[in-house]
Amino acid sequence: MRIAIAAGGTAGHINPALALAEELRDRGHEVTFFGRPSKLEGTLVPQAGFSLVDVEVTGFDRSRPWTALSSLYRVWSAKRDLARRFKKEGAPDVAIGFGAYVEVPLLGWCKENHVPYLVHEQNSVPGLANKMMATAASKVCISVPAARDVFEREGDLDHVVLTGNPVRRSVIAGDRDRGRAALGVPADATLLLVFGGSLGARTLNEGMAALKGRLLSIEGLRVVQSTGKGGFEEAVAALSLTDGEAARWDLRPYIDNMGDVLAAADLVLSRAGASSIAEIAALGVPSVLVPYPFATADHQTTNARAWVESGAAFMMPDDELGSDEFKAKLFALIDDASVREGMVAAARAQKTGEAAAALADVVVGVATAR
Repeated sequence: MRIAIAAGGTAGHINPALALAEELRDRGHEVTFFGRPSKLEGTLVPQAGFSLVDVEVTGFDRSRPWTALSSLYRVWSAKRDLARRFKKEGAPDVAIGFGAYVEVPLLGWCKENHVPYLVHEQNSVPGLANKMMATAASKVCISVPAARDVFEREGDLDHVVLTGNPVRRSVIAGDRDRGRAALGVPADATLLLVFGGSLGARTLNEGMAALKGRLLSIEGLRVVQSTGKGGFEEAVAALSLTDGEAARWDLRPYIDNMGDVLAAADLVLSRAGASSIAEIAALGVPSVLVPYPFATADHQTTNARAWVESGAAFMMPDDELGSDEFKAKLFALIDDASVREGMVAAARAQKTGEAAAALADVVVGVATAR
């Protein structure tokens, strides 16, 4: 079966798509990605062993309405190029888009040529591209129940399917012992992992610097902190770690082997991007989630709320990282293993590690129902 996947722009769109692609490839299907080689997908997709077809589109700036004209022209042009390609090489049996604007030409071509397609929404607050393309989709797959109301069709209860947000196997395969060996963290230490994702790590970095003395006073505590590339030098200066302190506080601009590092952690302080939450949950790590306050429609707060309600996480607003409540929540997780154990059980109950297989089942089901 030929399956087309459109995903691009950010890791939050691309990594779930790659997780699905890995599952489909293992089932014997032929998977091709559609995106922009100049963007992040141009690196991540070939690295995972999948081909990437160039789709040249640009979104439009809602504050500058006139950009919609050039955007629409590029969509039309991209659909024309896809038509030529599919006439020559054969059309896909089914397609799926992961929310980036790059999905619009592919799914638009599918709609016009009676090829079934799906959309997958990672966030609790759906993006514009998925809302545009969902109307003609055979199925809409969602990661959290909060997104259901946006996509539901009257009289069609099966149109929206809760699959969860797929996590790549390299993350799910994370190993605690291997991760701790790579980090140089003793087996009996308590490890706090801090990362801010690609957006907005500064507040987390500042909050950690303010807590330096108290954190280092805890016997047996180790910290691994990913500052983001742009915030590394500033964090180094703010923490001003001695050699002895640096032996317990691993400061780095980014983390390559996220699966092993997450598996090695006893607790996480993180932003609340959909992919970050899914990876944390898939490995059953207790967390304090700090939603990025400038995310579109404050969707990170809605993302985090679902996990807080399940008992798998605490949540703190960005502007309260210096508060007594934040300190109480963070140090409760550090000091009390029983609190962490309850969160581990709640996170594992979400079965996030099964999302790729669940989504693949829906994709194959749509294709075979033609």
